[in-house]
Amino acid sequence: MARNDSATGATAGRSRIRWARIGIPAILLIIWFAAAAIGGPTFGKLSSVSSNDQASFLPATAESTEAIAWQKKFTDSDAIPAVVVIESTSTIDRSDLSGFAALGEKLGEVEGVESPESGQDTSVVGPIPSKDGLAIEYIVPIAESDGLRVVIADLRSVVSDNVPHGMTGYVTGPAGLTADLVSAFGGIDGILLLVAGGAVFLILLLVYRSVVLPFLVLLTSVFALCAAILLVYAFASWGWISLSGQSQGILSILVIGAATDYSLLLVARFKEALGHVESRWSAILRALRAAWEPIVASGATVIIALLCLLFSDLNSNKSLGPIAAIGIVFSLLAALTLLPTFLVLFGRTAFWPIRPTYVPDSDREPASPGTLRGLVGVTGIWRRIGTLVSRRPRVTWIVALVVLLAGGSGILQLQANGVPQTDLVLTQSDAVDGQAVLARHFDAGSGSPIVVVSDESSANDIVSALEATKGISSASIVPGTARPTMDPTAPPPVPAVRDGKVLVNAVLDYEADSDDAENVVRELRTTLPAIDPSVLVGGVTAIALDTTDTSLSDLTKIIPIVLVVILLILMLLLRSILAPVLLILSVVISYGTALGVSALVFNHVFGFPGADAAVPLFGFVFLVALGVDYNIFLMTRVREESLKLGTRPGILRGLGVTGSVITSAGVVLAATFAALSVIPILFLVQIAFIVAFGVLVDTIVVRSLLVPALSYDIGRSIWWPSRLASSAD
Repeated sequence: MARNDSATGATAGRSRIRWARIGIPAILLIIWFAAAAIGGPTFGKLSSVSSNDQASFLPATAESTEAIAWQKKFTDSDAIPAVVVIESTSTIDRSDLSGFAALGEKLGEVEGVESPESGQDTSVVGPIPSKDGLAIEYIVPIAESDGLRVVIADLRSVVSDNVPHGMTGYVTGPAGLTADLVSAFGGIDGILLLVAGGAVFLILLLVYRSVVLPFLVLLTSVFALCAAILLVYAFASWGWISLSGQSQGILSILVIGAATDYSLLLVARFKEALGHVESRWSAILRALRAAWEPIVASGATVIIALLCLLFSDLNSNKSLGPIAAIGIVFSLLAALTLLPTFLVLFGRTAFWPIRPTYVPDSDREPASPGTLRGLVGVTGIWRRIGTLVSRRPRVTWIVALVVLLAGGSGILQLQANGVPQTDLVLTQSDAVDGQAVLARHFDAGSGSPIVVVSDESSANDIVSALEATKGISSASIVPGTARPTMDPTAPPPVPAVRDGKVLVNAVLDYEADSDDAENVVRELRTTLPAIDPSVLVGGVTAIALDTTDTSLSDLTKIIPIVLVVILLILMLLLRSILAPVLLILSVVISYGTALGVSALVFNHVFGFPGADAAVPLFGFVFLVALGVDYNIFLMTRVREESLKLGTRPGILRGLGVTGSVITSAGVVLAATFAALSVIPILFLVQIAFIVAFGVLVDTIVVRSLLVPALSYDIGRSIWWPSRLASSAD
């Protein structure tokens, strides 16, 4: 009877295992396919909850932000000014201005242009002739930013259809520049993913020489992105995070790159296990046991490093932290749940046509005489690199370090102090061309004045001080409801007063987004408080200046936080102090190399006008977090092998067995970040180059030569103060 009960229990146990093997993959596939089905279509809706307005990214304490709050008290309008400029090859006769007035009325009739106030025919200001008689200017207030790109396109159509022969029209100003910037982000929805996905597929095809596996890994990445987008869209629509075009593009690249990296580590372990066990279930369980710790540790490192951006004062940086962290969370989940499901369903077929062959340990050939213990079974280039590390460790790491430091010397040439908005878009821009025309014929800052908020009692003194400031062509107090008139006998307009404050507009001689304009704002913030201690200096130029200053402040604050957090994670993971310190130093040196070489390339190859102040910070966060990934992959395997073989053989073994997978992961991540360069935005192109180049440096030099050679030279002390430090080398 007992024997029957035992047989029945064994049968029931096998039945439960069989159903678990069917049920768990089925449930996981249903969940992920549902996330993809809902999240995929959501991708096209992200632009509806995205904003590229620079002012919205500033902290509430910024002076320009406080100035904006006061400006809103003077008007119910949230209008964004567009500037229409008409340039002629010959002098425009004053008698022709009536014809240009008709064009102003047509511009005012475009849907999306702010409605005129009571008693006015149009809200458009102009035509305003230039002093040299070769240009005409209009100020067109756009009612809201949501449909800005469409409104600007309609204005350009009106200008194109109505400009007289021999003249050329442009739509520029803050609204025109913003619309062209938004248009440049248009490729994020399709082109970016197509290029990144294609690059990943080709690399995987070359690495694994398999037709099936690249599709499985790409599907894992795409499903992770769809799920991440679903959550990001929800958070953005609820107002919990601020989404911009640049964070949207970085999210896509980060998820594809990270999910592929984690997938490659699991695939390598699965392929290795298939050579030792026959059952694909046993192989996937063995692979998961070996890979989950480095994958989770790597993901956690990136997530925590990204969340350190929450300490940023700049809202665009602060928002990118949780957005990118959400992407990494789903990359982890997909690599540890969806990909194992694919692999267990396909088994050895995933590697077709070169399927891994099961070889019992008893049938394996013994190592050839003279083979270093850590390099048994290692072949090709990684055997040669391992041999180099074992024979000349000190020479190897010193040469690698010198090369890295030489590359980092170019960092002194990095010009990361912000760039004019006219330089942000790298392709032809009607707005940028229009700004050049404005600068030739009008006060360059017309349409984007400096806005000064002052006490009513100090207003006249403020105006006098502004007019006396070099770089300002004119200054005037914003009037109340009375419309200004050209009648010299009419009384002067009454200033608009709100809570004892007035607005003063100051027109610059320089383009509003130029360094000269920013220097004028800095000077005014120094001199005007002597007249009115409560004065605020705002406007488009002040917003750009405050954005740059806040970015530079974030850089010095966040870098130490990220380094400390990653160091603590590495100490917990490796149970050591010395190894994590050396790993952090190696990644920081690698970051310096990437930034130094990038500075030389930006200045002398691409001829870029400079870099956004946030570029070094973003480059640091991505490179340090992602660069540590490869060291985690390497050193967790080295520690695992060191427990069995001793430290020095363990280093060689860890280097040999992880060499191809980590190199493949680095090339994939570099290729995905390089795909960002298809979006013609200066910031994204620079981030693409810095991260792609830096990842390759980490993969090829730091992880392959510097870290293994230095660790081999130090020996077992690398694990100090853990027990492993007293074991055999």
